[in-house]
Amino acid sequence: MSWRPQYRSSKFRNVYGKVANREHCFDGIPITKNVHDNHFCAVNTRFLAIVTESAGGGSFLVIPLEQTGRIEPNYPKVCGHQGNVLDIKWNPFIDNIIASCSEDTSVRIWEIPEGGLKRNMTEALLELHGHSRRVGLVEWHPTTNNILFSAGYDYKVLIWNLDVGEPVKMIDCHSDVILCMSFNTDGSLLTTTCKDKKLRVIEPRSGRVLQEANCKNHRVNRVVFLGNMKRLLTTGVSRWNTRQIALWDQEDLSMPLIEEEIDGLSGLLFPFYDADTHMLYLAGKGDGNIRYYEISTEKPFLSYLMEFRSPAPQKGLGVMPKHGLDVSACEVFRFYKLVTLKGLIEPISMIVPRRSDSYQEDIYPMTPGTEPALTPDEWLGGINRDPVLMSLKEGYKKSSKMVFKAPIKEKKSVVVNGIDLLENVPPRTENELLRMFFRQQDEIRRMKEELAQKDIRIRQLQLELKNLRNSPKNC
Repeated sequence: MSWRPQYRSSKFRNVYGKVANREHCFDGIPITKNVHDNHFCAVNTRFLAIVTESAGGGSFLVIPLEQTGRIEPNYPKVCGHQGNVLDIKWNPFIDNIIASCSEDTSVRIWEIPEGGLKRNMTEALLELHGHSRRVGLVEWHPTTNNILFSAGYDYKVLIWNLDVGEPVKMIDCHSDVILCMSFNTDGSLLTTTCKDKKLRVIEPRSGRVLQEANCKNHRVNRVVFLGNMKRLLTTGVSRWNTRQIALWDQEDLSMPLIEEEIDGLSGLLFPFYDADTHMLYLAGKGDGNIRYYEISTEKPFLSYLMEFRSPAPQKGLGVMPKHGLDVSACEVFRFYKLVTLKGLIEPISMIVPRRSDSYQEDIYPMTPGTEPALTPDEWLGGINRDPVLMSLKEGYKKSSKMVFKAPIKEKKSVVVNGIDLLENVPPRTENELLRMFFRQQDEIRRMKEELAQKDIRIRQLQLELKNLRNSPKNC
């Protein structure tokens, strides 16, 4: 069982979790109460983004990392969506660009100004419409700039080329709602879990399903690629309704390599994998524990290390990119934990205890940096390339030089029965329908007033004309 420690030689056997002091937490945040199974949090080296509770439409906060402490209730928000925001993800190559998806069926790209928001942001840099139902997931391609994947409740995955602002591919092999998406290291393969209880490995450019597993005994919820090991790890529920993890060979999904039961709790298990240290973290939604393991290519494949315990339940977790960690403190992973009951975001650092203050090369190998390896046209043309690596030795403070340029779209029209369907887009949510109804009522009232004024003017002109006709002619 996973709770029984297996003592073995490992430099990560004594890794421990350290919670930040209260003054280094983010307090007073109205974290969303949405029950959708996502993290509702995204973090990079500059900003922390959290989906918040809001009345009418959806919104999320974007807070500079140095602005810790209590956040004011009227703090500016990103609030352009007409429905609840379901997922947010930072661009891995441009640190002020964030993607969001919503119940209003749209995906939007936002550009956060230098220093954070000064006022509410309602205008997105780019609005992407292609799904017919709400959009539950967004993922950036790990090695290619401006390629974004979105999964909707219409059972489709759309691949967007943001250089042109249009979907370029559609993956249509799922028969139910897509629960999770994960890429391998170079982004040449996509794995998904689905509500139809199937695990799939897909070639994203062609949409071809390379491997498929029908998980009846292990109902999969989440999946993650384990770096270059050609392995997948899934979390789910066993036939006895216990939380379970399974390890798979990505080239043969007929049978899992191992299955291991975790506990009898009911919350979803979120997996996080660190390819640099080969450590796997398992965090349960609704409980405060984070278990961590070491992954190897040889049996027993999965070695239990330790468990971080906390009484405060977590709704979701954001993860700091590797180049944002404190290497001087031997920090190998950092979570940002959402504690809904307290309105608190709590950083948790996973630290390898070392006596020396010098740079520890054995725990910080070369890691993917902030430079893309491919352009969208290269990737769509069939080229695969590993991430551009960087060293953390000198402490990474370099900011990305890349700038996102929104494409200029020519106005298109689809005219049916004299009505431009793109100009007159039907409402997608109840709030949007109500707004459109009241706007039309105001317009009808204004037009009635104008019509009444014109009727009066017509009567006046008719009287003047009649007087002219009845007046005696001048000699």
